[in-house]
Amino acid sequence: MYTYYVYILTNVKRNVMYVGVTNNLENRVAQHRDGKGGAFTRRYRVNTLVYAEEYQQVEDAIAREKEIKGWRRSKKDALVKTVNPSWTDLLEHNVVKGPSLRSG
Repeated sequence: MYTYYVYILTNVKRNVMYVGVTNNLENRVAQHRDGKGGAFTRRYRVNTLVYAEEYQQVEDAIAREKEIKGWRRSKKDALVKTVNPSWTDLLEHNVVKGPSLRSG
């Protein structure tokens, strides 16, 4: 059984966000950082993991991704700030290796 993650990446200036789903968070972020994550993340250099939620069912993760993608930027910012007020890179600080980061 897989664990699925809904994640949010941003760039250095924090003016662009990307929301995605994966079953291997560390590898997926590494792909984004290597320029293999997709045209959007490559173009805007979006590779800092600032938020992640954990799910057991892929359908739940995809539904949550779609929900977050539909939000205004201010609501996405508020979501990130609930678990990461300083917008630090969660992978560099080993935050994602702990228990579920799901906030709601």
